[in-house]
Amino acid sequence: MTEMAPGLGEFDFAGDDHVVPFQVEGLDVRGRAVQLGPMLDAILERHNYPLPVARLVAETVVLTVLLGTSLKFDGKLIVQTKSDGPVDLVVADFATPDKVRAYARFNEEALAEALKDGRTQSHELLGKGVLAFTIDQGAHTQRYQGIVALDGATLEEIAGVYFRQSEQIPTKVRLGVAELLDRDENGKPRHRWRAGGMVAQFLPDAPERMRQPDLSGGDGDDNEDLFDEDDLWAEAKVMVETIDADELTDPMVGTERLLYRLFHERGVRVYQPQAVYDRCSCSREKIRSVLTGLHADDIESTIEDGLIKVTCEFCSTTYRFEASEVRQQ
Repeated sequence: MTEMAPGLGEFDFAGDDHVVPFQVEGLDVRGRAVQLGPMLDAILERHNYPLPVARLVAETVVLTVLLGTSLKFDGKLIVQTKSDGPVDLVVADFATPDKVRAYARFNEEALAEALKDGRTQSHELLGKGVLAFTIDQGAHTQRYQGIVALDGATLEEIAGVYFRQSEQIPTKVRLGVAELLDRDENGKPRHRWRAGGMVAQFLPDAPERMRQPDLSGGDGDDNEDLFDEDDLWAEAKVMVETIDADELTDPMVGTERLLYRLFHERGVRVYQPQAVYDRCSCSREKIRSVLTGLHADDIESTIEDGLIKVTCEFCSTTYRFEASEVRQQ
């Protein structure tokens, strides 16, 4: 049977692995929301991370997808942590228009000790360091990078600080990750990952309405009590903050239904969803180009039994080269 596309006046749900742009005209809010399923499973399954590490990677992937799908040009968004915790590196990148990849690096002994002590929250696994947002538009262009401190806050909160510092747009981010334990069509136990998220931004016609309280300078210097926030943004923030993590990930709720629950009284409009895919940008040609650019001594040190083997950290694909392919002539 041929599947029919929705006709005029009909509505089709985006489903998993599709980012849904939305607008709430009554609140001067625009944003994007997503639920990730099979794509996220594919990324996490190939690495077999410990559960707390997998959750951290999943959060980073959701954040990267929400921000990356807003790019209006060909390029790449890279979201990366660098820190002193048991998980010292998490990186996810989004290559326009729809490619996502991610991986994490962790110290097994330090992680085991952290889990033994019950330190499983994101900020406890990451420790002190930075979260960097890098936009790369390719060759012959200058990279843009925004950096915020990992100061014990959640990725949601850190993302909010990034928007305050870089774009100066009032922004609220929500992220959620869940494990599903069920059975497949043959009755065998099955473990699956799901994640969801939303970014909402206050974009009124009058820019002066976007004013925000100054960031705290520390030592109790907090001016928020003296700041009158725009009423519509205050209302929107409260609505977004009511989202439960289960709602963000529940396949029975879905992205459009969640948006309706939150904003129907204000009139929410959704736009054409954008699919995202688990696709690595590595290739045999790219890796060969890197190898041929190495110093001759470095090339010789990597040769084993006449072969050079390189495994992509993102997709775990192993490329094999004959030594003669990369030796400088």
